[in-house]
Amino acid sequence: MDSLTQIILGAAVGEAVLGKKVGNKAMLYGAIAGTIPDLDIFSSYFTDTVTALQIHRGFTHSIVFSVLFAPVFGWLVSRYERYKDFKGWAWLFFWAFVTHPILDAHTTWGTQLFWPLEERLAFKTIFVIDPLYTLPFLVFLILAMLQNHSSKKRRFYNNAGLILSGCYLLLTFLLKWIAVAKFESALEAQQIAYQQIDTRPAPLNTILWSANVETKDSYVLGYYSFFDSQPITFETYQKNHQLLGDLRNDPKVQQMTGISKGWYTIFEKDGKLLYNDLRFGVLSMTPGSQDFVFQYEIATDDQGKVHFVEQEKSPRDVKKLMSDLWSRIKGN
Repeated sequence: MDSLTQIILGAAVGEAVLGKKVGNKAMLYGAIAGTIPDLDIFSSYFTDTVTALQIHRGFTHSIVFSVLFAPVFGWLVSRYERYKDFKGWAWLFFWAFVTHPILDAHTTWGTQLFWPLEERLAFKTIFVIDPLYTLPFLVFLILAMLQNHSSKKRRFYNNAGLILSGCYLLLTFLLKWIAVAKFESALEAQQIAYQQIDTRPAPLNTILWSANVETKDSYVLGYYSFFDSQPITFETYQKNHQLLGDLRNDPKVQQMTGISKGWYTIFEKDGKLLYNDLRFGVLSMTPGSQDFVFQYEIATDDQGKVHFVEQEKSPRDVKKLMSDLWSRIKGN
């Protein structure tokens, strides 16, 4: 999830663990702990694009990290804070650390919660930024913050935020189940033979859902809104994996296809060989658009080494996507 959401969750967890004893400092340290796992993004400054993608939401988003580093941070804080209970601080950091990847596991990217196992836990029930999850949670956290640390209202507001956010996450599983059923019915009605289907909510909401559907030679992509009145339509994108040629055997290409779980297309544009990661959808809902959210040029340097270069996205593209999504959310 986005940084603000993780700060809110960390602060609320910190309050639940130590708020009654240390007041707003519990929220402060919880918020700090809630951001620490995402420091793995700095790996992009020290390694290549593909390796940085693989590192992200890896070790720092695991139970192992939470168990190893919670006592370290707990000990450090207990050394200089007036409240000296090492165990209390360690528990605060542990729960703030571990709830971070559990929340991230609901997104498309997922987390290596059980690192060193390579498998990522990804329920794909919520977008990385979801105002319906974050804003009510933030309101309850602010209400709790304004109360005296020993007040029953403080605990009530904080618990209400945690319960409401948790219930919303549970609701997203039901919404996903309904969306999957709708997509499967549409594929059957349109006699589209497919090998597998992958669904997720569209950006910023859980009303509009998208599906990637793999067929023998192509992928078909579709959208379903709970306000739809017309049948679901699908757009076809050829896999074009053969365009990779001998690059298919390159370690960096294999690493990238592994990260994408095989959900990718290849196409050529202006002399460039481009790699589309399908899991995060398109930037434009215009039929046939090849502008994907995560698109990389497969470049080869003078030594024959392969590099993936992420293609820049303009503010205009993002603005148009938001407009298209809002129109599509209202139904077809």
